[in-house]
Amino acid sequence: MKKTALLLLATGLLAACSAARDERMNTATTDRTPVAHNTIVDCPVLDGMTKKSTVLAQMTNGKEVQVTDTINAYFVRVRLDKDGQTVTGYMDRRCFGMRGSK
Repeated sequence: MKKTALLLLATGLLAACSAARDERMNTATTDRTPVAHNTIVDCPVLDGMTKKSTVLAQMTNGKEVQVTDTINAYFVRVRLDKDGQTVTGYMDRRCFGMRGSK
C-alpha cells in the first residue's frame, strides 16, 4: 500500500512539473524577440560554439548586438549588421556583464 501511494505521488509530481514546463514553453513569443545589448568588453562573434569556430566579427566595448536566443550557460545567439549584411553568430554570455546572465 505504501509503495503504491508513493508511486502515485511521484507520478503526480512528475506530471505537475511537466505541465509547468510546457506552460512556460508555450508563452507568447514576445519573450523571444531579439533584445539589443551593448558589450562591456571586446568579444568575437563566432560561427559556432567551439574553440575552432571562425570569428565572424570582432565587437568592441559599447557596440550593440541583438541577442536572439540564450543557447546555454556560456553562449548566446546574436544578430548584427556587418558591411551592410545581417550576420548571425554566437557570443560568450560574459561579454554583456550582468544583463547577459539573465
